[in-house]
Amino acid sequence: MSRKLITVVVAVVVVGAGVAAWVILSKPALPPGFAGANGRLEAKEVDIATKYQGRIKEVLADEGDMVDQGQVVATMDVEPLEAQLRNAQAKIREAEDNRRTALAEVAVKQAEFAYSDKQYKRSADLVTRGAVSEQERDIDYAHLEMTRAALLGARAQALRAQSSIDAATAEAERLKAEIRDSVLKAPLRARVQNRLAEPGEVLPAGGKVLALVDLSDVYMYIFLPESTVGKVALGSDARIVLDAAPQYPAKAVVSFVASNAQFTPKSVETAEERHNLTFRVKLQLDKARLRQFEPLVKVGIPGMGYVRFDSTADWPAALQLKPVPDKLWNPTGANGSNR
Repeated sequence: MSRKLITVVVAVVVVGAGVAAWVILSKPALPPGFAGANGRLEAKEVDIATKYQGRIKEVLADEGDMVDQGQVVATMDVEPLEAQLRNAQAKIREAEDNRRTALAEVAVKQAEFAYSDKQYKRSADLVTRGAVSEQERDIDYAHLEMTRAALLGARAQALRAQSSIDAATAEAERLKAEIRDSVLKAPLRARVQNRLAEPGEVLPAGGKVLALVDLSDVYMYIFLPESTVGKVALGSDARIVLDAAPQYPAKAVVSFVASNAQFTPKSVETAEERHNLTFRVKLQLDKARLRQFEPLVKVGIPGMGYVRFDSTADWPAALQLKPVPDKLWNPTGANGSNR
């Protein structure tokens, strides 16, 4: 073996040993009462989708952007809806005109009915005195019934006009609601994970436009052996240390402990196999401190999770909480703002 090749081999060994030492030493040694395992950061994903079929007019957020609750992130083309709304409003005005005409007709028929009623009552009284014939009384009674029918017809026409107004108003309100729903807003503070549609695309009802990462619900799953997980209670204090910021542990809490083992057969027969049992444990990041870590909250980022199952034990110095400096990380996303 040549001297040059030996030098290269020695250099590779030294570098590899240095990397291994750094990895081992960078992870804090755990005293009794603590357990740790590696994991990846996860967050609840929320999709922003269209409620109705339509064409996208604008998409106002890009991948990596931070959006606040209520912020407009996309708009749909509402020109056809606005045309339908104008048509519905015209029908309302037409129905209102018809109702005013019908109400005027009701007033006329009411007056005619009142006159006919008085005329019939006079005729009926005069018949008893012999002043008029029964035939004239019957004619007045027939006229009274005609005016009564005409009055009922006029009232029915006014009711139909009012029904037309109500129907057109309901249609207009529906179109206004659909126009409002065509402005897509972020339901919460989040980061845009994926931009799934572009302006000009026609999407069906429920078509996805943006995928968001909910920055208020971030967690990490770690897997602990059965010898340890039995000591871990819900609500236990925990820490998450991201590879991107190992010097700043994040406060967390144990929010879930699986009741079933994973990565092992369902039926365990021997003591040796029982040592291989692991249980999934969920570490939920503290929401009050999470805002400081927003620039690093990315689904899949690796790190370490630590659990304290002995409440009397003190956290090691490397896992003590420290103030996170402002603007420690560069902003991400097209808007270039950490907010």
